[in-house]
Amino acid sequence: MSLVELVELMIKRLVDFPEDVEVSEAEGEASRIIEVRVHPDDVGKVIGRKGRTADALRVLVSAVSGRENKRTVFQILD
Repeated sequence: MSLVELVELMIKRLVDFPEDVEVSEAEGEASRIIEVRVHPDDVGKVIGRKGRTADALRVLVSAVSGRENKRTVFQILD
């Protein structure tokens, strides 16, 4: 399972509109960007209270990507 598939699976379990979840990846030499788009009503659920859910997702993403020696940025887009 790729990192994008893992992020997509986790976020689809959090939201009310899983069909609107889009996860994309942009990769460079030393870094990777994971971008997530969700339904406007689900943005708060992905961010969580005081950003705790988003922080937890960032920790998981960085832990998984740490094996590849690449810096990974996790972004939630409007």
